[in-house]
Amino acid sequence: MSDQDNLFTAAMQETLNQQTPLANRLRPVRLEDIVGQEHLLGPKSPLRVLIEADKVSSVVLWGPPGTGKTSIARLIAQFTAKTFVQLSAVSASVKDVREVIAQAEKTLGEYSRGTILFLDEVHRFNKAQQDTLLPAVETGLIVLIGATTENPYFEVNAPLLSRSTLFRLSPLTHENLMELLFKALSHEGAEAATEALEHIANASEGDGRQCLTSLEVAITLARARNDESSRVVSLKDAEAAIGVQALQYGRDEHYDTISAFIKSIRGSDVDAGLYWLSRMIDAGEDPRFIARRLVILASEDIGMADSRALLVADAAARAVELVGFPEAQLNLAHAVIYLSKAPKSNSVTKAIFSALDDARASRGDVPKHLRDSHYSGAKGLGYGDGYKYPHDFPDGWVEQQYRPDKFNSRRYYEPSTYGEEGSDEK
Repeated sequence: MSDQDNLFTAAMQETLNQQTPLANRLRPVRLEDIVGQEHLLGPKSPLRVLIEADKVSSVVLWGPPGTGKTSIARLIAQFTAKTFVQLSAVSASVKDVREVIAQAEKTLGEYSRGTILFLDEVHRFNKAQQDTLLPAVETGLIVLIGATTENPYFEVNAPLLSRSTLFRLSPLTHENLMELLFKALSHEGAEAATEALEHIANASEGDGRQCLTSLEVAITLARARNDESSRVVSLKDAEAAIGVQALQYGRDEHYDTISAFIKSIRGSDVDAGLYWLSRMIDAGEDPRFIARRLVILASEDIGMADSRALLVADAAARAVELVGFPEAQLNLAHAVIYLSKAPKSNSVTKAIFSALDDARASRGDVPKHLRDSHYSGAKGLGYGDGYKYPHDFPDGWVEQQYRPDKFNSRRYYEPSTYGEEGSDEK
């Protein structure tokens, strides 16, 4: 290659680096560079040990957007002696997967080297596409790293999931996001007001990529002013970058206000609920956050005493998305009034936590009469024998055991005496 060609290639690479989004320019190059996910990547944590020992078997990385799934996969590529191949399920086809498998066979045969396939957005593959991977994963020809934002128990084929280790990534905390923002400022040679960074972190909802994208826009807006203040990203720059007004109170008051709001509704004080709702609206609180809290409250504090409460709260949350603000404040007020006036019961909350305690303490066997009997060989194992089909009985109900023996006498749901729950006979 001539000197001129080298100069052209270097110039092109420099231009690409400048055009690459900040989130990509700040990709971690070491495990220590990843912000958050200490439960997976902290010292002596499970995933870190596997990565550093180059012993990663097939895994599924499950977590919200912007939590580091792709960054972790790329770091695995740096540690492994295996061939690393990356595909996106958004654009890859069955043909692409088969080509990777064929090349993996060739690489193993000629060089005795395994292959890791990183499949981003694995949930976008349909059942047939996922089945194409199964034999290669089962034999170990391919080590699969699948990344997904969706619940893999619903979106990934059970045979494929059972052959993989599931690692769940958490949304980045406020502290994680602030650390990321300070790193980005240093990388870009920029400065920012603390209130601007706080606003960006609060609005990012645990998404590191969104956080960096918002900061990049804010830095551009600040520099576009072309005056003495352009060196520092202001709160106005941050608000303009996100398109969301900053909260007119701090983090402590944010949590204190939502706490007072929930406790007022739980205490059936309609006017107090409306007052704290108004305080949050006036402060610029995200209406989706308010709506989510109402949906939770509808089951946590009302539950079976008035099951319509959940429908009202859900309808208000949908209205926030459909109608938008300021009109949707009417829908939130409607829900606050209804939930405040509704009879209260925490029986749903107590029931699920009590059941979870048992489920986590010990896993009892599924009774044979309840097991799946629709596949070949099930009958020979006695699965399904003795099952009583409720619709075959006059009242559509029949006495039979539905839980493992050790938990059969446990009662989780204890109805209260309030509202519709008070007349519940079961």
